[in-house]
Amino acid sequence: MKTGAKILIEGLQREGVETIFGYPGGVVLPIYDELYDSPLQHILVRHEQAAAHAADGYARASGRVGVCLATSGPGACNLVTGIATAYMDSIPVVALTGQVPTSLLGNDAFQESDITGITMPVTKHNYLVKKTEDLGHIVREAFYIAGTGRQGPVLVDLPKDVTTREIEYEFPENEPVVLRGYQPTYRGHARQVDKAVEMIAEAERPLIYAGGGVISSNASSDLVSLAETLMIPITTTLMGLGAIPCTHPLNLGMLGMHGTRYANYAVTESDLLIAIGVRFDDRVTGNVQTFAPNARIIHIDIDPAEIGKNKKVDVPIVGDVGAVLSDLLAKVRKKQNDNWMERIRVWKERHPMKFRDDDVLRPQFIIRELSNLLLPDDVIVSEVGQNQMWTAQYYCFRKPRTWITSGGLGTMGYGFPAAMGVHFACPDRTVFDIAGDGSFQMNIQELGTVAQYNIPVKVAILNNRFLGMVRQWQELFYDRRYSFTELPPVDFVRIAQAYGVDGIKVESCEEVRPALQAAIDCDGPFVLDFRIEREENVFPMVPAGAAINEMIGGDTE
Repeated sequence: MKTGAKILIEGLQREGVETIFGYPGGVVLPIYDELYDSPLQHILVRHEQAAAHAADGYARASGRVGVCLATSGPGACNLVTGIATAYMDSIPVVALTGQVPTSLLGNDAFQESDITGITMPVTKHNYLVKKTEDLGHIVREAFYIAGTGRQGPVLVDLPKDVTTREIEYEFPENEPVVLRGYQPTYRGHARQVDKAVEMIAEAERPLIYAGGGVISSNASSDLVSLAETLMIPITTTLMGLGAIPCTHPLNLGMLGMHGTRYANYAVTESDLLIAIGVRFDDRVTGNVQTFAPNARIIHIDIDPAEIGKNKKVDVPIVGDVGAVLSDLLAKVRKKQNDNWMERIRVWKERHPMKFRDDDVLRPQFIIRELSNLLLPDDVIVSEVGQNQMWTAQYYCFRKPRTWITSGGLGTMGYGFPAAMGVHFACPDRTVFDIAGDGSFQMNIQELGTVAQYNIPVKVAILNNRFLGMVRQWQELFYDRRYSFTELPPVDFVRIAQAYGVDGIKVESCEEVRPALQAAIDCDGPFVLDFRIEREENVFPMVPAGAAINEMIGGDTE
């Protein structure tokens, strides 16, 4: 005989789970009691949101499904932001939530919440388990759905009586998961692939626009091979950074609102845009009607709902990015685009990414120094805001899955707990969280978690005592009327030390490299409090006007 809790834990082990991030509560006590004797590693976070972000970071860095666990009511509700973050970026996470006994469902019992209803818009699928007999196959289905097709979070809600009831149960061996109506398309249609090959052969100014889908499908090497075979430059989204090494001559860096000028020029002048694993989001396109105005468009994506959703395309190809790129590589012929590449070379030469390199402590300088110190396999996680954009612009990402950030939802407080998850996915790598002082304070309590487990996450706080990105908009478009964006000074080093975590305050350029090296050399967690130029801005930005108005959601006049 097995309890539902035991079936759950066995099911997780069968799915290859090694680490769970969670926070206990009343209705999940049967599960936690089973975890007590389990080989699974449980990391006790200090807030359930951190559990979801840690599972997300684990998934992004490893390519495997991350797992988080919370109790019913407020515990489950505290996961929602993290689940939505994973959903927006197509990250495979299984969220396990406790629930009141089935006999009390709908009665407004203590700590009851309709978490399946709450999360329906931000999960790929979710389950309310009402029979212990169903639990084993639901666990299998949850992991299958999360990790296949367009990946995403799946929630499994577990009433207490489902986990305490004892039944005879054995997991079926080698039985495939078959879900009616769920059949992701992995191979691109051959006729559409042939059309793409013809269009590529005809193009004189082709450009590849690559996103997070390339990294999700582990297709970075095929992407680079295709670009090299056809001599096509690549520009990436925020989520696609690392898909092509920063040092590669065909890499144009990030495009869009805070992208490189030459990438944005190339999009505007291209006659063929090959969009791979992207969704034409507003941070990239601005006014979608004027985005890539001269280009025919090939769009490759595993989710048919994304193709044509934001931008009309000429050749849609539904399929896994890796599979489609492999088919293209088998059919294309070598090509040169000398005139096009020369134009791009001139743009790069005239409009490099640069900042004022002086004796003032600027965030770009810190990011550049960190990039020079870390190894290609080391992982950078970021919070959201100016710190995120400076990192995207000035850190040299050389490999996929070394850049972990909240793209679609833009979740402040994401980076620090996500970095904890990254460590458990990649325990032999250095993991840095680039933070703003505003974002860091949203989940600062996780200093307790990194101290308890000696998780060697390094935090570099770009401390300007502002909610920096919002302040930047207020400077540029609201006459420096800094309405509720200035933060009081905080001594982050003393706070870290109160948790038992080492730290250094840095106030000059000369101190930057030694401080970064001290953090890297430390065997445990470390906090660096960089007191940067307070009104430093993120540039470049798209020209002021309608596109800017749309991006910030308001009238700037």
